[in-house]
Amino acid sequence: MAGKVQRDSDSEAAPPTLGVGMVGYAFMGAAHSQGWRTAGRVFDLPMRPVLAAVGGRDAVAVRAAAAKHGWAAAETDWRALVTRDDVQLVDVCTPGDSHAEIAVAALAAGKHVLCEKPLANSVAEAEAMVAAAEAAAARGQVAMVGFNYRRVPAIAYARRLIADERLGTLRHVRVTYLQDWLVDPDFPLTWRLEREHAGSGALGDLGAHAVDLAQYLAGEPLVGVSALTETFVRERPLLAGASTGPTATAPDGRGPVTVDDAALFTGRLASGALASFEATRMAAGRKNALRLEINGERGSLAFDLERLNELCFHDHTEPAASAGFRRILVTEPGHPYLEAWWPPGHALGYEHTFVHQARDVVHAVAAGNTAPAPSFADGLRVQRVLAAVEESAAKNAVYTPVPASAV
Repeated sequence: MAGKVQRDSDSEAAPPTLGVGMVGYAFMGAAHSQGWRTAGRVFDLPMRPVLAAVGGRDAVAVRAAAAKHGWAAAETDWRALVTRDDVQLVDVCTPGDSHAEIAVAALAAGKHVLCEKPLANSVAEAEAMVAAAEAAAARGQVAMVGFNYRRVPAIAYARRLIADERLGTLRHVRVTYLQDWLVDPDFPLTWRLEREHAGSGALGDLGAHAVDLAQYLAGEPLVGVSALTETFVRERPLLAGASTGPTATAPDGRGPVTVDDAALFTGRLASGALASFEATRMAAGRKNALRLEINGERGSLAFDLERLNELCFHDHTEPAASAGFRRILVTEPGHPYLEAWWPPGHALGYEHTFVHQARDVVHAVAAGNTAPAPSFADGLRVQRVLAAVEESAAKNAVYTPVPASAV
């Protein structure tokens, strides 16, 4: 079923279609919908994404989401969605506790899969997903994990500079991801604050992005970590109704928070470079502050998501009298993804990362690229780091090796 595509009956010259079915329709579902809806209108794609069906448990809400975001049909059972004949790719945008079940079932049904990060709630689940992806790859199926920040043009360009050895041997990697939506102790107990649904707190929600970016940009894995985590508010108001994410309201009683509010850890990369990470949803005044800096023997790079069209670069080989960090506006046609957008200097935003993600998934499917980036194996590598962080924190910051990946 993986190779089966549908041709547009209006024209033999039209590209084949790729029917997409998405499970989940809240924050990430809306962002992914934007990506699927827009990618083919901006980029010349080898296949045309078709928003075939969206799935969710609440019939009224999922039908409303389908109408709002342009999905042709709505399903209240994800099992029905993953077996639809008009769906060739399943996009998993649910909480982490259902990622493994849905993704494995979709792969078994012959579908390509895009799964939101973190890949799973545990290493065991992630390993099962990788095994299913490897079996599906032999049938020509694609399995990709949605680390969308790789698709920020400035970050993709930073990776190019590092791969071209503009920084030389790397010495330091620093990543912080700070938000403040949990500062209010009366913010209600959403699923993101319950271990059985989210797996972990700021660590998995934000730290997963930080770890993936560090390993992606450096081009090498973390091999060990030393960590601290903390839950500052241990009880929160219960929700009277279903959670809708960071903007949830309607408290009714109180219940325990079973995940971390913040994680702080250091690490060592395979080359010996040192790394540091901070992830928190309790940094008052910080809305979505993802920042990174990488230092090498020949230069440095710095990036701030709140200025996502800019990359700061220092070339340490230049004369000291004129050297220093310079601001690169990453909006030129020669920069990653920019060839299809606006004239130079016209900035992009957060939602464009999902458009670029959809573009890359479509190209992977069309090319038969069963080892896309980031793959489920990449997601497993991140999951192993997150598990090592939790193990280290439980032992009061004891240095904890990250198991080497077999994939």
